[in-house]
Amino acid sequence: MELTYQDVSGFALSWGLVLLVTLFVSALVYAFWPGNKKKFDEASNSLLEEE
Repeated sequence: MELTYQDVSGFALSWGLVLLVTLFVSALVYAFWPGNKKKFDEASNSLLEEE
């Protein structure tokens, strides 16, 4: 079986979209997970604290 450009392009378009959507949803879940709130609050305030 010989792969053509159209075969590879179709595969990349369909599964690439699935991959990017999965990564985007994973990033959203990580950002809004309740257990990460303290870590993000500390990071946002660390620039304002004087040493």
